[in-house]
Amino acid sequence: MHSPSPAAINRRDFLASVGVGGAGLVLALSLPARGGAAGVRKAAGELNAWLRIGADNSITVLVDRSEMGQGVYTALPMLLAEELEVGIAAIRIISAPVGDAYVNQGNGGQITGTSNSVADAWLKLRTAGAQARLMLTSAAAQVWGIVPDQCHAENGSIQSAHGKSLSYGELAAAAAKLPVPQNVKLKERADFKLIGQSLPRLDTPSKVDGSAEFGIDVKLPGMLHAALAQCATLGGSAQSFDASTAQAMPGVRKVLSCASGIMVIADHYWQAIKARDELKISWDHGANAKLDNAGIRAALHKSLLAGKSLSARKDGDPVQALKGAHKNVSAVYELPMLAHAPMEPMNCTADVRGDRCDLYVGTQAQQLAQSAAAAALGLAPEKVRVFTTLIGGAFGRRLDTDFIPAAALASQAVGRPVKLLWTREDDMMHDFYRPPALIGLSGAFDAQMKLTAWDFHTTSPSITARFDPTSKDPFDSVLEAAANYFYVVPNVAVRYTRQEVGVDFGYLRSVSNAINCFAVECFMDELAAAADVKPYDFRHGLLASKPRHRRVLEEAGRRAGLGEAAPGHFKGLALMEAYGTVLAEVAEISIDAGAVKVHKITCVVDCGQMVNPKIIESQVEGGIVFGLSSTLWGDITISKGQVQQTNFNTYRVLRANEMPIIEVHLLSSDEPPGGIGEPSVALVAPAVCNAICAATGRRLRALPIGTQQLTRT
Repeated sequence: MHSPSPAAINRRDFLASVGVGGAGLVLALSLPARGGAAGVRKAAGELNAWLRIGADNSITVLVDRSEMGQGVYTALPMLLAEELEVGIAAIRIISAPVGDAYVNQGNGGQITGTSNSVADAWLKLRTAGAQARLMLTSAAAQVWGIVPDQCHAENGSIQSAHGKSLSYGELAAAAAKLPVPQNVKLKERADFKLIGQSLPRLDTPSKVDGSAEFGIDVKLPGMLHAALAQCATLGGSAQSFDASTAQAMPGVRKVLSCASGIMVIADHYWQAIKARDELKISWDHGANAKLDNAGIRAALHKSLLAGKSLSARKDGDPVQALKGAHKNVSAVYELPMLAHAPMEPMNCTADVRGDRCDLYVGTQAQQLAQSAAAAALGLAPEKVRVFTTLIGGAFGRRLDTDFIPAAALASQAVGRPVKLLWTREDDMMHDFYRPPALIGLSGAFDAQMKLTAWDFHTTSPSITARFDPTSKDPFDSVLEAAANYFYVVPNVAVRYTRQEVGVDFGYLRSVSNAINCFAVECFMDELAAAADVKPYDFRHGLLASKPRHRRVLEEAGRRAGLGEAAPGHFKGLALMEAYGTVLAEVAEISIDAGAVKVHKITCVVDCGQMVNPKIIESQVEGGIVFGLSSTLWGDITISKGQVQQTNFNTYRVLRANEMPIIEVHLLSSDEPPGGIGEPSVALVAPAVCNAICAATGRRLRALPIGTQQLTRT
């Protein structure tokens, strides 16, 4: 393995340098969980997260969130560095081990998801930095025989009023013996030096020079490679197999069966792949042998028409308001299955030695990864260590752990480290896809054409019921961006009917926000048309008591020039609140030969207080590209139980010549930090489809749109 960069030193190297009895660990300060208290711990103690200050003035922060491109390896250390009074360049990063102390309170597990990394760390990391600063200050005051008020922290040192100075490294040993101060006062926003600045990302240099270690890059001494043959039919399994030809091929060490298929273990990956192709496997295609999209669609339609539903929200009396309306408007929207399609396919390196296992894996859920390997090996979870690598794209896919047990079993079988790597085709055909959905909406107007009722009814499979069968929340993962409908309407109903279709589905970036925002914001344009009011004005009129939303809408209208358009260009609008963030997008499009051309997307964002605006801007841009890919091309189709999309040639993503101009405008805000990695994904589809309707008069109620012929009605 190559030498780690300062910004990406791994946990294994860190533990080696600060093990029991090691002199490197001088001050270890735990970070409090929400509502908890911090305290000084030994290096061997289980910590929520910790700050390490060495005698050599090194400062190391252990980050309890997976870095998958969203910038947590920079944003989270900035929070601590702000209160510690050190520059961000002085900090080194390592990933946290598995432990209950690292549980993300908002997610209920050691999980990177729901765009809440900064929100979760906003107080606890700043508090940890402030506590360490005060302890160092007290230690310096004792050395000089003065009161702490006569000292101040500055650039990694404590300065006295008399011109004396001691570095943090010189003070760390003494500071570690002092009690941890409680109820520390944090900086006011006006005093921030780092927070709010667009500082360079700490992980960029290693990614540029190639030293960054992703899961696919892991190399261990004596490591072998594994390839996995899986049934092409979703849910299918192997009945029997003949490995005689494969076993005789060069480099092949072992062929074995596991729950997910048949594995070939070889000296090199290409040898494993070639031998896998020679396996003779008899497959049991199972219950999905005849499954196709038509059957899935029919099941959803039947469920929607049945009318049975669970109520997630009920304001006023929407049923009566719809019955007594002067005018009713109804529509049904349909959303397809989508694949995560990360650039880095699923992979895991396992090193099983006796009753212990080390996993080197890009995962969003360290505890789940640990449990999956432990269960496969018959070990207690604490016997499995997880070293989280950088992740080359996840989008929710790496919340699942289906690719981990096979790697652990392979290593156990040969007594050596084994890297299991899926091919792109494996990844595309065996994903946990975003579920399909069918959404029925109705709106009611009174005689003055004021919107008096809104009814939203969706039917789809439940991700959470599969992911966490113990969950008692039937609406989680299904009704985001619907249950929090923010327009001021006196009668509102939000309902859900669960309809399983025989396929296991997973969380995909923005989860049901994208599904529901498409239906909600397109239908808002339909209601505006029914009321003969411009879409912008219609929304604005329903936000009288929502100043934050109104401000974002107004800024979007101004920035995008909603009242203006070049000849042949048309604009569409969408507004949304998700993950504590309010944002609006305006898409500018034209129609050429029946196809849409997206020229520009303007996005206005109020995500609360910002840690690093440049990272936020990048996340918004990336989310828009992700959303535009699925809007134009995203569709997983099934025939005889088999996914038809196998690679990026059949599962299209946005190409360079299709890339629009993207403008991101971040609004200053005193609100708490909101999430930013996912929200911008959801607005793209309704903004583009609303613009298409403005151009053609045709209302698109199903995605994707890239293959549809767009002509004026």
